[in-house]
Amino acid sequence: MVWLDDLVPKEHLLRKIDAAVDFDKIYEMVEELYCEDNGRPSIDPVVLVKMVLIQHLYGLPSLRRTAAEVEVNVAYRWFLGYSLQDETPHFSTLSYNFKHRFTSETVDKIFAWILNAIAEAGYLSPSAVFIDGTHIKANANNKKKIQEEVPVASKRYAKELMKEVNADREEHGKKPFHNDDDDNNDTPKSSKPNKNTSKKKLARRKKMKTVTKSVTDPESGLFVKGDHKRQFAYEAHTACDKHGYILETVVTPGNVHDSVAFDDLYDKVTEKFPEVETVVADSAYKTPHICKKVFDDNRVLSTAYKRPQTMKDGHEWWKYVYDEQYDCIICPEYNTLEYSTTNKDGYREYKSNPEICKNCPTRYLCTHSKDCVKVVQRHIWKDYEELADDARYTPEYADLYKRRKETIERVFADAKEKHAMRYTHYRGLAQVSNWVRLKFAAMNLKKFANRKWMDNYPSNSFDFILFFCSKYVKTPTHAFA
Repeated sequence: MVWLDDLVPKEHLLRKIDAAVDFDKIYEMVEELYCEDNGRPSIDPVVLVKMVLIQHLYGLPSLRRTAAEVEVNVAYRWFLGYSLQDETPHFSTLSYNFKHRFTSETVDKIFAWILNAIAEAGYLSPSAVFIDGTHIKANANNKKKIQEEVPVASKRYAKELMKEVNADREEHGKKPFHNDDDDNNDTPKSSKPNKNTSKKKLARRKKMKTVTKSVTDPESGLFVKGDHKRQFAYEAHTACDKHGYILETVVTPGNVHDSVAFDDLYDKVTEKFPEVETVVADSAYKTPHICKKVFDDNRVLSTAYKRPQTMKDGHEWWKYVYDEQYDCIICPEYNTLEYSTTNKDGYREYKSNPEICKNCPTRYLCTHSKDCVKVVQRHIWKDYEELADDARYTPEYADLYKRRKETIERVFADAKEKHAMRYTHYRGLAQVSNWVRLKFAAMNLKKFANRKWMDNYPSNSFDFILFFCSKYVKTPTHAFA
């Protein structure tokens, strides 16, 4: 007689997971998706969810491969509740249910269910949240692409910014920008276009831009960053706590910048966990809007140094000092740059006196302008960026930023190396989002099960250490008895 339970090791990962959470709660999540009195008996939804978790736990590339592994793996059969003689579900049944029956709301419930179990056990620590994004190669041919003109998406904080820009302009005696409520474009009225106006300028006035779109997967975006290969991809913007538990994720096309996707991710995290005190992110998130948003919520943004974009081989940026009392910029030669205007992007422009700059001995280090005018811009929310700089020099927040490599960067490394998240077989933003959330749910479940098992059975975790010490560590010899 062979018992299936005897073939699975006592410390197997699936045993830890089975003991960590109550899988019967899945019935409550999918109850409204099934009918009790119509149709033939369906496969147990808990089995379907467990099979997908197996796929992501062990980094299996597809549902077809998962179904094949379940058929021959004893531990998988034990976890699903199938004996050695039982027929396991076909991959088409698994694929159909997760494509047509289980919606994104179901996936969100599964993700939240695991996260709530971790929180109830007291393992979450959301006081400090680590935020970053990583790209996932899309299931698209890089050679099959088209150029398409699309409207520029308006910034979420455009109305708030324009309101403060107009207030700043009126304070300096300038006329406010025109606010057109019909098309939601908070821009000044422009004159009629000239016949000689270039196509680029006309497109800019129409707020249009040209993007490269994939024919295979139109919802993906062309990922271009540094030395990385140009490819169609998706971006998983993710937040985790200091223990590496994923709190939330937002998936966007690969051509969406991290700072643009920050609002959705930040709002979801702070809504679930209002106790968040510190947001730790890299320099890509150090923008005036993000700094203002975080500090206005009585939270702290811990970020890295961001080098200002200045003229190459010119004066250092810190040599241009802002005088708050007189609202001017003092240049390296101790001359003043007076306020000129506030543009619609929220930057105050300070311009120098060309008569003084003509005879300046270091003008070649300051500007190459033909009319000898130096322009320095300062954002109206610059004070919030300076608060982030102050936090960077605080030991508490500096130590938190150093922990990024142990938290969010470790999450991405494990997801790609151990859980097959380098590329996706799915197409479309909705399918890829569900795929990423299930993968992160499996990673949370794995970490939670291991942690809970170590707390419940602490002696077992030291058995290997004691064995190693007794076998390889020599007993010290003494010269005298």
